[in-house]
Amino acid sequence: NPLEWYADNHIKLHAGMRAAGIERRAKKVYGDDGRCESYDKLIIATGSRPFIPPIEGLTLKDGQFKPGVFVFRTLDDCRRIADYTEGKQRAVVIGGGLLGLEAARGLQNFGLDVHIVHLGGHLMGMQLDPGAGAILKAGMEKLGITSHLNMNTTAVLGADRVLGVRFSDDVELECDMVVISAGIKPNWEIAAGCGLTIERGIVVDDQMRCPDDHDIYAVGECAQHRGQVYGLVAPLWEQAKVLADHVTQRNLAAAYHGSKVATKLKVMGMEVASMGIFEPETEEDEVVQFTEPRKGTYKKLIIRDGRLVGAILLGDISKAPYLMQAYDRNTPLPDERLQLLFDIGAPPKQVTFAEMTPESQVCNCNGVSKGAIMACVASGKRSTKAVMEATRAGMGCGSCKAMVSDIVEWSCGGEVEEDPSVHYYVPGIPMTKPELIQAIQTQSLKSVSAVFQNLAGGKDDPASKPGLATLLKTIWKSEYEDERDARFINDRVHANIQKDGTFSVIPQIPGGITNAAQLRRIADVVDKYHVPLVKLTGGQRIDLLGLKKEDLPKIWKDLDMPSGYAYSKSYRTCKSCVGTEFCRFGVGDSIALALKIERRFQGIDSPH
Repeated sequence: NPLEWYADNHIKLHAGMRAAGIERRAKKVYGDDGRCESYDKLIIATGSRPFIPPIEGLTLKDGQFKPGVFVFRTLDDCRRIADYTEGKQRAVVIGGGLLGLEAARGLQNFGLDVHIVHLGGHLMGMQLDPGAGAILKAGMEKLGITSHLNMNTTAVLGADRVLGVRFSDDVELECDMVVISAGIKPNWEIAAGCGLTIERGIVVDDQMRCPDDHDIYAVGECAQHRGQVYGLVAPLWEQAKVLADHVTQRNLAAAYHGSKVATKLKVMGMEVASMGIFEPETEEDEVVQFTEPRKGTYKKLIIRDGRLVGAILLGDISKAPYLMQAYDRNTPLPDERLQLLFDIGAPPKQVTFAEMTPESQVCNCNGVSKGAIMACVASGKRSTKAVMEATRAGMGCGSCKAMVSDIVEWSCGGEVEEDPSVHYYVPGIPMTKPELIQAIQTQSLKSVSAVFQNLAGGKDDPASKPGLATLLKTIWKSEYEDERDARFINDRVHANIQKDGTFSVIPQIPGGITNAAQLRRIADVVDKYHVPLVKLTGGQRIDLLGLKKEDLPKIWKDLDMPSGYAYSKSYRTCKSCVGTEFCRFGVGDSIALALKIERRFQGIDSPH
């Protein structure tokens, strides 16, 4: 949510403050900056962090990761990994789960030879059984990614940077970087510090309360319910509903009984759907299975008492929506099992949707049920776009969009209204892009305000301004009439807004060439404005992060350096090596060329 949302909903937000301790008797929470807040009910939702296996040589003497060692969890992790890949040849990914495979594919896209090292006997052990894992491994090998199974990494080699890894059998593998994706570790430290029960996570009951203190609740990846810690978003929604009903006393009988986790995703270009158990657990459990390794297809169902208790689909997942509904609702399955795997008589979608209870969840990411979608349609929203915007269904990972669209169509009796706004170039002007361009040119509209005045009845739409500004610049070039309030916030303040509402500033350092005077001014700004993070970027520049908006004009004045356009949809920077003046292998004056290119093109708008 934007920062304004908290104020509008009367929520006091302490952005950038870490909760340092809980005093249960006094019912107070203390921040690391000394601030204190009292509570009646306390909710701990501290999430998790990457699990780091006990591997020798991961860090330097100061405790920091050795250059070339990374975890893979956040966007910042992705940026750091991408920056480091330049000039590297081989990467090792430790962990063969979903995120590990995504990391491997991303590294391969940067041109690296990628090896996955996995402690288990098959890949994606949380979603697949050995048979499906073998087919996935074969598919990855066709893409050029090597998997090492049943291998335990014991050491990262290299004194001051990554040079390779060593396994428990003393076999070594040379590499330039190591990416760790070995699962999560719940952030339970603050709960342990105040005496709450900790096992794998913060132990909670069916009301998400801590058994030691019924005024303290925990939800999400930090919580452990009935021995289970969930690393997906759908269980969090279910936990949060129970917690909210209980805290507000709306329904004191509300209880969380665990989540039936079902996932649908794409890995290495192969589609996967997985739910429930993977192997029969009793003699009465029925297994229905089809395998076609050459085509990368694997289908397996576990049926108990005529109901689905587990399934794996790899390659062809066309039956996933029906099977996920059957699994979630525990509905009886047809006696003809073959139709569960192939389209040879499965229930038509109209019948399936009619049989679904209103409580059946359609969108796991945002916790939207079939009933919520139908209620939205009944309220007058009869297009898929309108329903998605109103309910947030399909606005997360997007895997349920097709089902949302089908339910909307079914709820409308097939008479879905097409929302014309899906074709608008910007939401505030009821025109397609060709129509908008023609109107702008015909009426010679050269500013955003002129477009609103002539094409939108004089009504401004803030969400449309950045898009219109970009379009007008493209059409009119130097004739475009720039209006400050039409720019995106980044363009107005010459800085990049961050997720916590602070800003990042990157001054221009053409070709990565700077001098002592510039560095002193940067250092003075860091000290004067208490800049929390200074980072060298992959573009050979210096990034100052965590700046307050009100300080930005003074910061730019004190820096006395041009903006590096890191926030804009434009040409930004040109990296260079040192060239012939210093390099023994130089063949040209690369510094001079970089300076010439950057000064010629920097700040020029470009496709983005």
